[in-house]
Amino acid sequence: MSNRLTVAIQKSGRLASDSLELLDKCGIQFVQSKDKLFWFGKTLPVDLLLVRDDDIPQFLLDGVCDIGIVGENVADEARLEREAEQGPLQLPVLRRLNYGQCRLSIAVPETQTYDSVSDLNDQRIATSYPRLTRAFLDDAGVNAKIIKLSGSVEIAPSLGTADCIVDLVSTGSTLRANHLREVEDVMDSRAALYQSPNELAANKQVLLNRLLLRIDGVLQVKESKYVMLHAPRSALAQITELLPGAESPTVLPLEGETDRVAVHAVCTESVFWEHLEALKAIGASAVLVLPVEKMLA
Repeated sequence: MSNRLTVAIQKSGRLASDSLELLDKCGIQFVQSKDKLFWFGKTLPVDLLLVRDDDIPQFLLDGVCDIGIVGENVADEARLEREAEQGPLQLPVLRRLNYGQCRLSIAVPETQTYDSVSDLNDQRIATSYPRLTRAFLDDAGVNAKIIKLSGSVEIAPSLGTADCIVDLVSTGSTLRANHLREVEDVMDSRAALYQSPNELAANKQVLLNRLLLRIDGVLQVKESKYVMLHAPRSALAQITELLPGAESPTVLPLEGETDRVAVHAVCTESVFWEHLEALKAIGASAVLVLPVEKMLA
């Protein structure tokens, strides 16, 4: 429907639940279809397509959906693959999100010596990301054979089908279990919100801007805290410096006190015990740190 915005997200996997949570926090409620692959937005004219993550960049490039949430590694690999066929393409990134963090890394067997990327010359490298791997190797001037695998990349060296691998790494536990170690980062990746290169109709653009405003509010709230305290008026400058990521705080008089004030501030960075202890040391009292549920800048 031309007046509705279509969003593609991963139907299952590491980004699925976080993407649904993000949209829920944006105040969008959905009605699921029987096949659970299309969800109709009730509270905003925003509909969901739940698909394989590998399909999301293709849907964006083909104009099947208006926006999509997918890992940067998946988007870049798909874009490079399409560019090999059609030439340079744009896949605009609207927002980098605060989940799905990982890295695409080169890993070698624990017993293998590795000093620099030049050691990969003439090696066999197994990966599910051949385009990204080739681009990295070309930039480094390395000539290696790339073996494309769709899964279980980490077992390739032990099977003798590759000398090393390029694969996604979050904690590194899978590599260690297969007696591999990271030696180079090919790219850092996280979930990102992408837009189709096809131009949006004016009414859809208005809706997208509205959605982006809500997403920005959700992302900002993630680490934000509302801090309230009492303090000597003379310590205001020090307090402002100590409050992490705070703009100019609100200062209110305290009934019956001339030298002490109430200070309220929104901190857009994490507030740790060390911050509270430092505030206490310069005379702050009655310090409260509260979560922020919603925020519009």
